[in-house]
Amino acid sequence: MPADLSQSDRFEELAMPLFDSLYNFAHWLTHDREEAEDLVQETYLKALKGFPSFQPGTNFRAWMYRILRNTFLTSRAGLWERNTVALEPETEELLPGGPETPESILINRASEEILQAAIEQLPVIYREVLLLCEVEEMSYQEIAETLSVPTGTVMSRLARARKALRDAVQKQAVAAPGRGADPERANHGV
Repeated sequence: MPADLSQSDRFEELAMPLFDSLYNFAHWLTHDREEAEDLVQETYLKALKGFPSFQPGTNFRAWMYRILRNTFLTSRAGLWERNTVALEPETEELLPGGPETPESILINRASEEILQAAIEQLPVIYREVLLLCEVEEMSYQEIAETLSVPTGTVMSRLARARKALRDAVQKQAVAAPGRGADPERANHGV
C-alpha cells in the first residue's frame, strides 16, 4: 500500500473487496436480507473505527469476518441462535444420484432446495464454520483466526457440521420420497 494514502483510504482499499462475501456470510447467518445489510453496515462501522488497532501484515480478511461474527453473536438474533442448538441422531447417508436427464435435473433442483434448507437449520457454530470453509474457501487456519478458536476445534466443528448436514438431507430425502430418494443409489453424495 502506498504510504501517502489516508487511513480511511487504506481501510477502503482493504475492506471493499470483501463486501460481497461478508454480505453473503451475514445473509446465511441471519436468514434475512435487511438484517444482513444492517449487520454488514455495523461491521464496516466497527472495523473503520477500530482500524487503527489493526496490525498490518496480519490477516485482514479474518479480522473483518471476526468483527462480523462477533457483531452477529452479540445481536439478539445471534445470541438466540447460539443458545438453541441440537444435533440429530446418527443415521446412514442416503442421497439421489444419476446421469443428467430432465428428471435428474428436477431432482437436483429439489436437492439444492433441501441442501439450502438443511444448511439454514444448522446451529450457528456449525453453519458458520461450514460456510467459511466451503463457500468463502477459507483455510482451517483462517477460520480459526476468524472464530478465535483452535484449529482442532475448527476441524471438529466442520466434521460435525458435515455430518449434521448429511443427516438433515437424508431425513428430508426420506420424508419426501417423490423428490428422488432412491435406496438403490444411496451413499453416492455429500
